[in-house]
Amino acid sequence: MQRYFYQGPSPSLRSLRMEGDDFHHMANVMRMKPGERIVLVFADGREGVYEISEIKRGYAEVVFVQWIEKNRELPVRVTIASAMLKGDRWEWLIQKGTELGAGSFIPVVTERTVVKLEEKKIPQKIRRWEKIAKEAAEQSERNRIPAVEKPRSFHALVEMSRAFDHRLAAYEEEGRKGESENLLKLFRSVKPSDSLLVLTGPEGGFSKREIETLTEQNFFICGIGPRILRAETAPLYILSNISFYFELMMR
Repeated sequence: MQRYFYQGPSPSLRSLRMEGDDFHHMANVMRMKPGERIVLVFADGREGVYEISEIKRGYAEVVFVQWIEKNRELPVRVTIASAMLKGDRWEWLIQKGTELGAGSFIPVVTERTVVKLEEKKIPQKIRRWEKIAKEAAEQSERNRIPAVEKPRSFHALVEMSRAFDHRLAAYEEEGRKGESENLLKLFRSVKPSDSLLVLTGPEGGFSKREIETLTEQNFFICGIGPRILRAETAPLYILSNISFYFELMMR
C-alpha cells in the first residue's frame, strides 16, 4: 500500500481529508480510486490503514480501517552532522541516510568545507532537503521523517553537541594508524533511546586544529576501517554499523 505522512498526531476522527501534494500524488500520479487503501503515518509515529471513500476536486476523503503496530525506527536516536558536500552529494546523503535510519541531519561548515551557501538561499535549500527526506522516509517505510536543520559552523556544532548523550567524530588518520576499537567501545556504552551525534568531515578531512578541539570536548575520535571512505560514504558506513549492532546483534 502507498504510504503518506500526515501532519499532526494520530487523530481520534475516523475520517480525514487528503489535500495538497499528497492528494495530487494519489489522484494524478497513482490514479487511485475509491475503495483503494493507503497507509497514513502521523507525527507521533503511529500508522494506520485508511480506505479512500471519495475523491473530489482538490481533495480526497479517507476512512480509518485499522492501526498497524510496527516500529521501524533505530533504537538509538542518531543525528548525522556532516560537512557540506559538493554537487548533489549532500542530497544523496540525506536520501540514503534516511533509508538507513538517521533521525536528523545537520550540515556543518568546517575549515576545509568547499561549499558555501548564500544566506538568502538557505530556506529554499532546506525545503528541498526536507522533501527528499520525506520521500525517502515514505519509500523506506519509516515511522518518522528525519529533521533537516540549517547549516551550522563547526564551533556552533561543537557547542550544541553537549546536548547529546554520546558524540562520535570519524577521522581518517585514526584508520590509517590502525585504530579499530573505538567505534565498538562507543556502541557498547550506548543504551536504547540514547542520543548519538555522528560528525564526519569534508572531502579534505578535518584540520588538525578541529581534531584538537573535538578531543578537548571529549568526542570519541574513531577510525572507520582500513580504507579511506569518501565524505558522503563515511556517515552511511557508521549508520550501517549502528543498524547491525543494535538491530541484529543486540536482539
